[in-house]
Amino acid sequence: MIVFPAIDLRGGRCVRLLQGRADAETVYSDDPAAMARKFREAGAEWVHVVDLDGAFSGSPENARAVAAIAATGVKVQLGGGLRDEATVERVLDGGVSRVVIGTRAAEDPDFVRRLVDRHGDQVAVGIDARDGRVAVRGWVEVTETSALDLARKMTDIGVATLIYTDIATDGMLTGPNFPALRELLAAVPCRVIASGGVATMGHVETLAAMATEFPNLLGVITGKAVYEGRIDVAEAIRTAAAH
Repeated sequence: MIVFPAIDLRGGRCVRLLQGRADAETVYSDDPAAMARKFREAGAEWVHVVDLDGAFSGSPENARAVAAIAATGVKVQLGGGLRDEATVERVLDGGVSRVVIGTRAAEDPDFVRRLVDRHGDQVAVGIDARDGRVAVRGWVEVTETSALDLARKMTDIGVATLIYTDIATDGMLTGPNFPALRELLAAVPCRVIASGGVATMGHVETLAAMATEFPNLLGVITGKAVYEGRIDVAEAIRTAAAH
């Protein structure tokens, strides 16, 4: 199981938003690239980067910071505002290893199909859910589409990796929504990365154990807990590798 330390970008800085709320921001670093180097030194092969400005506006706004993170040598999984093919092409050419399509995937599955046909495994879909329903546009709008239905649809069109975030747990440090994650893992054959609520090494251990039951549990994203010293990235990576 892969541990993905999270770097959320807003205004070029590394921040976290409580449950995705723009008015609930905590700034952790003015130098996201330095944070990426720190994660790489701890053993991380990947970082999960979200352009929060892009998620809210609809187009990426932190390209310079993303490029600086990629230049550290860590693999970048990037989401936020990737809503047209030219933008996806540009960020992949710019050093991003995998893009995460969120809002556009929920609204236009054919868009994702075209991306998968062109870029294959470099395309993942982010499914952000509140009470089992898909949320879009920086989590501002909740749709009538169920997370499981969208997951099945994305799998059917060839998406190899899904990132599942339970919004209610994100940034709350209360633990992931394990039942919902288990349901998703059982429903689709593709790889799933868990996100939201991971607050302790116990949560990491539980997820690592789940990965032995569900081999399609590819990894876990953790953000706030890392920045607040609740989870040590190197220790989390060792724990994940032990299962």
